[in-house]
Amino acid sequence: MTPFIAEFIGTFLLILLGNGVVANVVLQDTKGHSGGWIVITVGWAMAVFVGVLVAQDYSGAHINPAVTVALAVGGKFAWSKVGGYVLAQVLGAAAGASCVWLTYIQHYRTTKDPVLKLATFSTIPQIRHNGANLFSEIIGTFVLLIAVFFLTGPNIPVGDPSRPVGLGSLGALPVSLVVLAIGLSLGGTTGYAINPARDLGPRIAHAILPIQDKGSSNWDYAWIPIVGPLAGGAFAALLYGILQT
Repeated sequence: MTPFIAEFIGTFLLILLGNGVVANVVLQDTKGHSGGWIVITVGWAMAVFVGVLVAQDYSGAHINPAVTVALAVGGKFAWSKVGGYVLAQVLGAAAGASCVWLTYIQHYRTTKDPVLKLATFSTIPQIRHNGANLFSEIIGTFVLLIAVFFLTGPNIPVGDPSRPVGLGSLGALPVSLVVLAIGLSLGGTTGYAINPARDLGPRIAHAILPIQDKGSSNWDYAWIPIVGPLAGGAFAALLYGILQT
């Protein structure tokens, strides 16, 4: 169980359960059809709980490139490890989304709307406006990372193998509650990616998988849930550093 494998498995579980709850709510003829936003936000919070629970002792359970980069910016994580973590996260997310498709494959076949199918893979803004959508992702991820920094504390040495730093250093439940709060309060605009891997990996899977009548993968929007979370996380790291001086 190397950090790479832990990040892959943790992110796989995050997306399997997170995108799984979206599929259960929006696809036709499921048990959870039309369950609503509360079901989705609670499902995503529990998905974070499971992903962090599994990966926390081995990698710190970043399961999110915005977390990895922000911790590096804040001096809590070695930059030399960032690339490997991010690759594991994106691959795990793509694998998780593919498994959601296999699980709900009959419901993808009965669902006619290609936008609903895409929604089970990647985020889609309710109102498309690049500036507003970007700000939504920045502020949502800022909330996540400022909580991470204040809960992990200021005195964790960089690269200390005895204590992997990340969401797992908070414990799985507190992180889940932060994500639940973000989803309920700030998620109604873009669907709160707050995680580049969560959006990019599944979007790649959507483009590749032989999904019946799937429509566009909406690549012209894909940069927002990448740039926004990275910027929001970095801003949180810089602000935390200022506040600690």
